[in-house]
Amino acid sequence: MLTIRNFIDGQLVEPAGRAYFDDIDPATGEVCAQVPDSDHRDVDAAVDSAKRAFGAWSATPAAERSRILLRIADLIERDLDELARSECIDTGKPLSVARSVDIPRAVNNFRFFATAILHTKSETHQTDTEALNVTLRQPRGVAGLISPWNLPLYLFTWKVAPAIATGNTAVGKPSELTPTTAHRLAALCQEAGLPAGVLNIVHGLGAKAGAAIVSHGDVPTISFTGGTETGSQIARTAAPMFKRLALECGGKNPTIVFADADLDDALPVSVQSAFANQGQVCLCGSRIFVERSVFDQFVDRFVERSSALRVGDPMEQGTDLGALISKEHLAKVESYVALAQDEGGTIRCGGARPAAFNERCRGGFFLQPTVITGLNAQCRTNREEIFGPVVTIMPFDDEEQVIGFANATQYGLSASLWTSNLDRAHRVAGQIQSGTVWVNCWLLRDLRVPFGGMKHSGLGREGGDEALRFFTEPKNVCIKLRNERT
Repeated sequence: MLTIRNFIDGQLVEPAGRAYFDDIDPATGEVCAQVPDSDHRDVDAAVDSAKRAFGAWSATPAAERSRILLRIADLIERDLDELARSECIDTGKPLSVARSVDIPRAVNNFRFFATAILHTKSETHQTDTEALNVTLRQPRGVAGLISPWNLPLYLFTWKVAPAIATGNTAVGKPSELTPTTAHRLAALCQEAGLPAGVLNIVHGLGAKAGAAIVSHGDVPTISFTGGTETGSQIARTAAPMFKRLALECGGKNPTIVFADADLDDALPVSVQSAFANQGQVCLCGSRIFVERSVFDQFVDRFVERSSALRVGDPMEQGTDLGALISKEHLAKVESYVALAQDEGGTIRCGGARPAAFNERCRGGFFLQPTVITGLNAQCRTNREEIFGPVVTIMPFDDEEQVIGFANATQYGLSASLWTSNLDRAHRVAGQIQSGTVWVNCWLLRDLRVPFGGMKHSGLGREGGDEALRFFTEPKNVCIKLRNERT
């Protein structure tokens, strides 16, 4: 039985209250680790450590910070198989996904920001012949980093890497449901020579440990990824304290398929975008709109592909969908399947728990990939985030109608658009209220581009220069020039 520890001042330590709770393996329903039930005392200790480390770390040359972050990336890559297995056990996702996506992306996060800080530049503005203005970007201090359970190491490092690369120190809180890879990251940071206090990791419940980070007076910067309701609570706390805040929250993302799309390309990618990570990705395309002339053909082929997906033991090769994160979340997703039927929807495939496929996973939290037709765009099923392997498919008649359908939610995180008409692609993409619009693709990510959402999907942007700016404070230095006649 693994016992998770907090990582404070460069050491793995017990929580102040000596209390722990169970970490459950979603594929088996059994306890796989003990998680610290941390509180404000642990957060206070972590923030104090980060404050002490800030002066020296912020003054460390960028080349040295880069070297240490690159070393961390190398160590994650070295331990890829072990970390992938830990991620699989913690999340219930297929081991193949953790090995090919989650852990490699954590490596890339560190490498990207480790090298990005070597290529930054300062802005200068000459005010006629009177003055020269130089913009400095300086680290802000202690950053509070709160990450979700669906892509644990992937998204935790997405915050940690730019925060410490730019000279800040950090107090991170991974999700209490998936703490293991963050715990292992702490040991890798020690091995890489990251100075004590630069990164502190406090495990525990959001209402205790997370809230203590957000409300702490010595944490001026908060980056959060998670649910919209929690993001709203964080904003209510942080705004009166004038903290800098980035919120990456929920999504109810549309996939739009026009009749002129290449269906041989659109179909497999649309299935992937609907059910990747059991539909537990904020970018999943959970609402599919198909032009009426190809609607029936698309639905038949989509259902055929979805029905062929294998729900199984995430440790076994060939598994397409693993387990949902928890018993409670499974029940929530099932309640939306029932709601869809109450709202007039037809279950075209899935909608139930699969038959037991082995003894090890008999107590796991599995659901078949579920495809629903017959709903309108304004019903609750199509407006509320389900965050599971459930997708709806609806017909549309023209551009104006489908743009209205796509925008008919409080969310605006991402969208996918399939068409062979470049003019239409530009026209429709410009009118969809989403932070990212993919055209003839999905989840094709470039770490340099800004990432975030509109409306209730969040506040601010992450990635590339946006992340470097978020974790630094711009300061204008105006130097009066001497204007002497020679």
